[in-house]
Amino acid sequence: MQSLGKAFRLLEAIAASDADLTLSELAAASDLDPGTTHRMLNTMVDLGYVARSDPKHFALTLKVLDLGFHAIGRRDIRMLARPMLRALVDETNEAASLGVLDGGDVLYVERMRAGITRLGVDIRVGTLIPAATSVIGWAILAFLPDADRIRTLKQPSRQRDFQEIAAPPDLDKKLAAVRKQGFALSGSTISTVLTVLAVPVLDRDGYPIAALSVAAPTVRMKPDALASRGLKPLLNAADLIARGLEASGGAVPE
Repeated sequence: MQSLGKAFRLLEAIAASDADLTLSELAAASDLDPGTTHRMLNTMVDLGYVARSDPKHFALTLKVLDLGFHAIGRRDIRMLARPMLRALVDETNEAASLGVLDGGDVLYVERMRAGITRLGVDIRVGTLIPAATSVIGWAILAFLPDADRIRTLKQPSRQRDFQEIAAPPDLDKKLAAVRKQGFALSGSTISTVLTVLAVPVLDRDGYPIAALSVAAPTVRMKPDALASRGLKPLLNAADLIARGLEASGGAVPE
């Protein structure tokens, strides 16, 4: 924890200066010894958050802005999505969720249940699920450009609860079908009692910035019935969220 605090003091010292600073100037500004400052600066340079403007001076890179932009983007889409999800729950009487890619995972940024019924799986805001092994993930992956999809699938998951679930061997075939029909529909990969319907939220260039899903207990809702009830409302909600983000200038960073 002390090292983390020192790292943030150093970043704040760089950000507070109008001019690029030397190692000794940064050590003094952040109240650190030169050796600690040197080690931390080298680490931050390696990570891409700090750059050498010349051999002796250091400056922040634009990568630091990514942290804030991710938070802003997710807040924007979550605020836009809440009334859409509420309307989806009212119209379908099923649980509705919104997820975005976070590395190789789908991060749930908003979720609403229908009443107090539990669905047999503990998904909440902040839950991560490997994109390759989730229906909502397929709705995003299917619409990614090939290079982005390959890069995403190579990234390790940060979620430990679902590591034992393997991606389907015919994933490429599944994604091609999702891309062709415009939605993903399947039994949940993390619960044997749920059916999930998911659609992408596409920007004006057709890039998937998120995905919406509804989930229903399989015992009372077969896949075809869920698609019949939920597909049109899901597509309408996804379109409204995309248009709302465009109008507000918001975006969800990669």
